[in-house]
Amino acid sequence: MSDGLTHSALRWRRSSRSTGMNNCVETALLADDTLAVRDSKNIARRALRFSPHAWTRFLTSLHEDTVN
Repeated sequence: MSDGLTHSALRWRRSSRSTGMNNCVETALLADDTLAVRDSKNIARRALRFSPHAWTRFLTSLHEDTVN
């Protein structure tokens, strides 16, 4: 069963800090303002979806962990 997140119409983005060896994640903004996140090594796997609030909390917690 497909979740529609691998559709070629989505604009998947990769970090500019990616090494180009597919060891990263890619993101795509969906029509409902959620963010799809997938593993660049295995794009056939189902992507995760995050609300804007959940994604912001996730990034904030990562930043706090690197600062402390």
